Amino acid sequence: MKHVGKSYKKVDAKTILSGRAAYTEDLIPANALVIKILRSPHAMAKILDINYAAALKIPGVEAVFTYKDVPQVRFTLAGQTYPEVSAYDSLILDQIVRYVGDAVAIVVAQDEKTALQACDVIKVQYEVMEPVLDIHTAIDHPTVVHPEDDLIYNMPVGGEPKRNIACSYSRVVGDIEAELKACDYVVEDTYFDQATVQSAMETFRTFCYIDQFDRLVCTSSTQIPFHLRRHLARALDIPASKIRVIKPRIGGGFGSKQTACSEMLCAFVTWKLKKPAVLIYTRHEANNCSTSRHAREWNIRLGATKDGIIQVIDMVALSDAGAYGTHAFTTFTAGEHKSIPLYNKGKAVRYESKIVYTNHMAGGAFRGYGATEALWPLECAVTKLAKKMGMDEIELRLKNLIDVGETSLVYEPGEVLESGLLKEAVEKAKQMARWDERPHSWQIDETHRGGLGVALAFQGSGVAKFDVASVEIKLQDDGNYTLYTGSTDMGTGSNTVLMQMACEVLGCPLENMTCYEADTDVVPFDPGSYASSTTYVTGTAAKMAAEELRSKIVATFAKYLDVAERDIEFDGLTARTLDGSNKTMTTAELAPKLVVSLGPEPEQLVGFATWGSHTSPPPFMVGIAEVSVDTETGQVTPLDYYAVVDCGTIVNPTLAKVQAEGGIVQGLGMALYEEVRYSSNGHLETNNFMTYKIPTRQDTGRIHVDFVESHEPTGAFGVKSIGEVVINTSCPAVQGAILNACGANLTTLPMISEKVFHALMANE
Repeated sequence: MKHVGKSYKKVDAKTILSGRAAYTEDLIPANALVIKILRSPHAMAKILDINYAAALKIPGVEAVFTYKDVPQVRFTLAGQTYPEVSAYDSLILDQIVRYVGDAVAIVVAQDEKTALQACDVIKVQYEVMEPVLDIHTAIDHPTVVHPEDDLIYNMPVGGEPKRNIACSYSRVVGDIEAELKACDYVVEDTYFDQATVQSAMETFRTFCYIDQFDRLVCTSSTQIPFHLRRHLARALDIPASKIRVIKPRIGGGFGSKQTACSEMLCAFVTWKLKKPAVLIYTRHEANNCSTSRHAREWNIRLGATKDGIIQVIDMVALSDAGAYGTHAFTTFTAGEHKSIPLYNKGKAVRYESKIVYTNHMAGGAFRGYGATEALWPLECAVTKLAKKMGMDEIELRLKNLIDVGETSLVYEPGEVLESGLLKEAVEKAKQMARWDERPHSWQIDETHRGGLGVALAFQGSGVAKFDVASVEIKLQDDGNYTLYTGSTDMGTGSNTVLMQMACEVLGCPLENMTCYEADTDVVPFDPGSYASSTTYVTGTAAKMAAEELRSKIVATFAKYLDVAERDIEFDGLTARTLDGSNKTMTTAELAPKLVVSLGPEPEQLVGFATWGSHTSPPPFMVGIAEVSVDTETGQVTPLDYYAVVDCGTIVNPTLAKVQAEGGIVQGLGMALYEEVRYSSNGHLETNNFMTYKIPTRQDTGRIHVDFVESHEPTGAFGVKSIGEVVINTSCPAVQGAILNACGANLTTLPMISEKVFHALMANE
């Protein structure tokens, strides 16, 4: 292929490296009012009175808003296609505050210093309640986190909010207990994956203004422009047609900006005052007042017969929704299809959880979206089962691994795995790590031991039967092309990938195409950048739009050159006749004729396509971690990480490799360093980068990434996703490496030195 499979640099690389790339904060109007949020010091309280008279007397303070001023219409902040599965349990401001950092009042002033000064003089009287801080005691706790009667579910998701159950899910196939009794080997353990913070370099930031048509324009660092527009319309109780959302360049998201954190507050101020306003979260607010990965405690049982066939997978979780049900149901259910089908030879499966409201910061979307959480206990348990059986950990996995054309107990009727080079990926990873050529546990020196651990992972590609994307491609009047997409490039290079796929069809060089993204007034609908959907879903729409446009261009050239369409050869820029007349015409010559009344049929040529998939084909990954453990202190040092990914046809190898490396690093952070820690009264103690430790290059060892390329029949050019699967193996692979190195069985994340040390002491 001409463009697909080539390592083009990101089309915006020069502007980023030169510092000319414009982010949200770079575009703020000079006269924008500054917003600061007065936040709750209590984990659970009812506001009895707010006295802000002194704040209004400070010169430069424009307004103070409380729960009495906002529309009483509940909504969800979760960026999901309508009707959202997440509960409508939020207000712009509420009389009840549900975690330390929840919004109490909005202060608007002419500058930041004045706004902060005004926050300091507001007096709030609270009725403080006992907070719900333990998931084990949340159900039927005396404190009800959401006592309101107007909380709305769009569909049945097992929610019982008056019992602090945000939602629940259960799927049971087969007789769990009977099949376990028939097994020769059974392992059981409890694993905990705590909340982790997405930690994008750019914090949440939004500015709004009223345009010349009295419409609200919201410019924000968001992954979900179209979903955000719908949320704003509901929250403000105005038509969506009165709202325009623009997404400039994003400084990272990783799922955090699939939730509308800052936009509601800023939009309310501008709509109320009819003045430009801006809200920029501090790092403290970004870590403390947004959303995190959902914490889950898993009880897992695996049963296998003596021939190594896993007959039972039993996974039961208790999950922490936090203060609001943002993404609570979907992050859990998404994990089912992305974990259990890996091992499909068994007879019984259970996958269930109650997701409870607590007085912690709300859970939300984070790269991996439920699969990361589910694969952590499953892969740890498979390693434990292999050790109990005295079998090589990879051999046990290969015995049970799903193959192309096969189904799973949790698949829908008729659903099968349609593509994948799973065993080939495992074999390549084994060779990279020299798995069969060396011991998996060894003495490095007097106090350090080395170990190897392995994990497998699935993910998905888009949301099957639900999310669709549209792409428009125009032949502009200068003969070049513009691709319009509602997807959001978060720095991954997705715009480059979409252009490569479109140019592959049209035939033109990339420099003859530009990409315009994420402006709801200009681009066609796209759900946004989440669920690993851009390359697979939006990319397939881009290919289809390019095919339509190419067909129109060839037909138009045929009219102007007076030949049949079959006698036109077109390379994206120039048409040549094949009938012997040797006539040529370029798009630069054709395009101006189409926008004046001189040609046969004046028409601007446009290709347009909308596409959604019946399936969400899983990319596959193998991860092998090599670590060193200091047996005197419990300190774990990553040495090497070997990864092989099957993401179907690779559109841009360099960008795919960078995606894989970044995901592995984030996974290592979750495995070893990143700790969300609350005090006994609900204060988040790890709310900045001094206390919340994300890994640097020096903390991750050497990362080795390779690929196997399968062909996914449902995706354009055979593509699948890569963005999320690459985070999923790090935690269980490192856990297995520690276990092999020194015998310490870690069951909670992160696996910090203190935990490893205590596990070592317990073994003595």
